[in-house]
Amino acid sequence: MTESEFQEAADAALRAIEFALEATAIDVDCERSGNVLTLVFEDGARAVINTQAPMRQIWVAARSGAHHYAPREGAWVDTREGTELFDALSRIVSTLSGQPVVLKPRTVR
Repeated sequence: MTESEFQEAADAALRAIEFALEATAIDVDCERSGNVLTLVFEDGARAVINTQAPMRQIWVAARSGAHHYAPREGAWVDTREGTELFDALSRIVSTLSGQPVVLKPRTVR
């Protein structure tokens, strides 16, 4: 995967995350600055999602820890645990918001 292919795929993933969160009823602010998406919850808790072009990964940092996701067969997969990005974000957002949430990836352009 070239850097430009990675950038395109990673940007699409960040947009898909924003779109998925907007489709929920939870109170979360999505603050995007370049390749960094910060989720700010009602109580001030945060999760940070950012792209790492040199590593060709998306990194997620939250209270539960930090995780690195690499593209694998059309999905972003945790490099240690094998968890898919949206499954992991569903758990993180559910924990931080105090409400059960299932985020579904969608292609957003």
